[in-house]
Amino acid sequence: MVDKTIKPSEITPESVYLNRRNFIRAGLLAGTSLATALTYRFFNPPPPTEVVTGTIENVRPGLDAITGEMPNTFEEITNYNNFYEFSTDKASVAREARDFVTRPWTVEVSGLVNKPRTFDIEELLRFDQEERVYRFRCVEAWSMVIPWIGFPLKALLEQVEPLSTAKYVAFETLYDPRQMQSSFSAGIDFPYVEGLRMDEAMHPLTILATGLYGKQMPNQNGAPIRLVVPWKYGFKSIKSIVKIKLTDSEPPTTWNIAVPEWYGFYSNVNPDVNPVRWSQATERRIGEIKMRETLLFNGYADEVAHMYAGMDLKKYF
Repeated sequence: MVDKTIKPSEITPESVYLNRRNFIRAGLLAGTSLATALTYRFFNPPPPTEVVTGTIENVRPGLDAITGEMPNTFEEITNYNNFYEFSTDKASVAREARDFVTRPWTVEVSGLVNKPRTFDIEELLRFDQEERVYRFRCVEAWSMVIPWIGFPLKALLEQVEPLSTAKYVAFETLYDPRQMQSSFSAGIDFPYVEGLRMDEAMHPLTILATGLYGKQMPNQNGAPIRLVVPWKYGFKSIKSIVKIKLTDSEPPTTWNIAVPEWYGFYSNVNPDVNPVRWSQATERRIGEIKMRETLLFNGYADEVAHMYAGMDLKKYF
């Protein structure tokens, strides 16, 4: 079960969360000079980008949120990001996303529902907001612990009354070429799309996050609203959502389109499956040097493993 012992007062002060899939290109350029440059960057990171964002009022503790592990600092979480719409360099995302415009903002919910509806971001901020301290595991074998603010995706879906024929939930992020780089520069198609099975979407651990550390979501972390599915690799937790659609068939997902042999639809954290060119058995927590063992379902097996009973977890990565 999830450990609920950590107290808000034990959360580390604010400081490493920013880079991801440059390996696709970096692997082609590997060599002594590149290794030297990467080593230098690791030990001499650029100065952090200051983040200024509003607060979220009336946040309550989340019943299922606590991992019992020390959260990463605000500075770490906001300065080590994968957000390919802005940059493929994790350390540059905060700077490139600084002027990202997130107001006005709406999220359209449609498809196999009785009451399709478009929600304004201010409406979404009026849902009961709670803190959820979750592990976050990237497929690049780094991880964090993040004190998200948000509400269960289930609460939003119940507002539109899903039909019994709805089996999946598809998500789409904003793509604005005036504010973001091109698909050619990023190496993946835009807009970014993701999907969940209906039971995954309705699970109480699945949230729509509106902020972190009690503050509204920073641009580089997926402002103003993003998905967080803590037992799956981070690329499943789509950022800056503008469309949610319920369907009866499995929706396409960006990384499965880009590299289908590496990225499956489910993408559950699994130390025994190596979808990319490195082992998933261990991970490096940002802010630490030592490696730690990766946990099946990112440590949330007690809560979610039943949804995959009878499935070959290697076949259905």
